Amino acid sequence: MNRKQTSATNRTLRDFLYGKSDHTMILFNHFIEHYNKIGKITLHPTKTMIAIVSQQKRIAYVTQLGKNFIHIVFPFEKSYPDNLCFQKIAQVPGDVRQFNHHFRMCDREDVNEEVLKFMRLAYRDSFD
Repeated sequence: MNRKQTSATNRTLRDFLYGKSDHTMILFNHFIEHYNKIGKITLHPTKTMIAIVSQQKRIAYVTQLGKNFIHIVFPFEKSYPDNLCFQKIAQVPGDVRQFNHHFRMCDREDVNEEVLKFMRLAYRDSFD
């Protein structure tokens, strides 16, 4: 592995957040604060995203920190199509037990009761 590859795989949370807009930082912090109210979580930066972890299980991923939004993916073992919060639900190819639920947060108010229900569900599933 060359030096460039090594540095890309060792990204820190600071690397992901560096240079992000104030609005994006407010959204990110608001989302993480809500998860911390649900239960103990840790943030694990990977090469391409920030994993939100509970009980050593990844329960959500911040996959994009845009100029005025954050994009979060919740991996569930089944599809929850009856909702208003997910813009897309996709089964992971080759994995019959993972359905990625895509949530785009543009305002603090987007973390509403429906989203909180799914955040709690993902957290609770980490104990199974």
